[in-house]
Amino acid sequence: MSKKISIAIDAMGGDNAPDKTINGVKLFLEKNKSLNDFQLNIFGKKDIILEKLRKYKIDSNHINIINSDTIVSDEESPMTAVKNSKNTSMWNCIQHQLEGKSDISLSAGNTGVLLVISRMILKMMNGVNKPALAGLWPNQNGMNVVLDLGANIECNDQNLVDFAELGSALFKSLFPNEKPKVSLLNVGSEEMKGTDMLKNASKRLKELSSENNFIFKGYIEGNNIMSGNSNIIVTDGFTGNIALKTAEGTAKFIINNLKKSLTENLLSKISLIFSYFSLKKFKNMLDPRKYNGAIFLGLNGPVVKSHGGIDSIGFYYSIDLCYKIVKGDLMNQIRNNLKHSKGE
Repeated sequence: MSKKISIAIDAMGGDNAPDKTINGVKLFLEKNKSLNDFQLNIFGKKDIILEKLRKYKIDSNHINIINSDTIVSDEESPMTAVKNSKNTSMWNCIQHQLEGKSDISLSAGNTGVLLVISRMILKMMNGVNKPALAGLWPNQNGMNVVLDLGANIECNDQNLVDFAELGSALFKSLFPNEKPKVSLLNVGSEEMKGTDMLKNASKRLKELSSENNFIFKGYIEGNNIMSGNSNIIVTDGFTGNIALKTAEGTAKFIINNLKKSLTENLLSKISLIFSYFSLKKFKNMLDPRKYNGAIFLGLNGPVVKSHGGIDSIGFYYSIDLCYKIVKGDLMNQIRNNLKHSKGE
């Protein structure tokens, strides 16, 4: 009998927790009734979690509750996280993973604190200097992995090379039948453009490019991120976070104004009837809940950060992401990629 996929879930992190997180668990269990290869280790106040399981009529066959009396505050500073976060539901998730009792951790709590304690408990992988925060974005042909989304404001060329290896490993674990295609985010696609850091990283990625690992496609501009020509977009955390917030704001602007335009008068409401299914498909593609879950890469174990303000549907998608990451053997994918980049 093969080992079950074990996911550690901080039930107390984020807005409207634990109702949101427990309902997300319920959705995951309902959509995976036919599977018997996973275990959900839920951390939080046991009496409250048991009450929510009863309230929402959730089958507890795949659930293991580990009591944690305290939680990480949204106001907690990463600087004080080490002193104040021990034995919280978030801390105990990561500790459970370190002890080999969980394969991956998930929290919708304080992002800065989660990164600090994850790095402190799990430690960095050999050969990786900085962790990266990776996210999934839709493109014309499927899905992008974009990193770094804010873990590192300052990077050097070797960090970007590491991010390319980490990102392509994540892509292979999630989409094993597709070829990773890496691009560096830049102000232009021409080789002479960009900083020395980008030029040095580009030179090294050209040397590493191969059918067995990833194909380096060169530079990519921001307006082509979703073209589908590349599916691993690499940048520093400062630029990546701005790109992320810009994309989120643009998607929200389009959806809100499209909805307003289609309901402002009788004629537009009638036209909505005939275009309902096409518009529903369009809205579904831009639904941020489907892409919920940023992944900390470069640690000795994967950690997923759910958006704190997401609802239970979005939290379900982050649990599903955790399951797919472990199923796709991410850590071995990363180790193999790092051997390649270090010339082993």
